Amino acid sequence: MVKEGYWYGLPLVLLAGGLLGLKLYVPAVGAVVLAVLVLNFFRDPNRTIPADSACLVSPADGRTQEVVEEEFDGRRWQRISIFMSPLDVHVNRSPLKGAIVAVEYRKGSFHPAMRPEASLENEQNVVTICGERTTVVVRQIAGLVARRIVFWKRKGDTLQRGERFGLIKFGSRVDILMEPGIEILVKPGDRVRAGSSILAIHHP
Repeated sequence: MVKEGYWYGLPLVLLAGGLLGLKLYVPAVGAVVLAVLVLNFFRDPNRTIPADSACLVSPADGRTQEVVEEEFDGRRWQRISIFMSPLDVHVNRSPLKGAIVAVEYRKGSFHPAMRPEASLENEQNVVTICGERTTVVVRQIAGLVARRIVFWKRKGDTLQRGERFGLIKFGSRVDILMEPGIEILVKPGDRVRAGSSILAIHHP
């Protein structure tokens, strides 16, 4: 579990203990259930990372929502959008081995994360990672409820494929933008897991 989980979960556990001490059993049970749900949200399981350097792995757990082409910062990209429900693991991972060459936090709206306009209009953290074979852009996107984006790295850091770099609290969406010509292996509706599901292959 990531450390943020303790900040949210432990106060609920203490609250449940206090309510039990006062013999307020029904509210105590409610506090315990809420604590379990919160702690489960911040779980951080280990993953088996594909070894093939040509693979681009998923940056998030969830369901692929869109696979489209997009114009972004004056360039043409292929975009895969992944919607994370509150029940998914919310730790984000790097799709490839590479250096972080840019990090930009963009203020914006808080549309529901499943809407197409969320990719460009919602508040988001935009991370550009340059690898040996290709460059990708990962966007951590806030949603209607999830308005807290966490990023643990900084510009200049080197990431390994599947390495943890942040999370979005309580559900939202992650986009990955890839250069044209990369073979995409997933389609809308597919379930993916951060760090272990292969989204695409970069052919030499």
